[in-house]
Amino acid sequence: MIRIKCPICGLRNETEFTYGEDANVNRPSMDEQGVQPWVDFVFNRDNPRGWHKEYWHHVQGCRQWVVLERNTLTHEIGNCELARDAKLPPSQASEAAE
Repeated sequence: MIRIKCPICGLRNETEFTYGEDANVNRPSMDEQGVQPWVDFVFNRDNPRGWHKEYWHHVQGCRQWVVLERNTLTHEIGNCELARDAKLPPSQASEAAE
């Protein structure tokens, strides 16, 4: 079993959390008219080996979204921070500033 250290609740079992999505995916701009960028965003994902950032929702605890670093080969858990405090990917950060 994976143990996740929630920034608010402390060390918890993974069963209290629900996996959200890849935290490294950049959403296309809302002005994007092309179909392929949206198809890639919705359906196409990399399957990385090693360390990877993911969104997890602490459903049975504080109900906060967190960004978790997890090794996809060993399931070792690294840093865990609140999603609202995590740095956004560059394309999303520029949209949030507008």
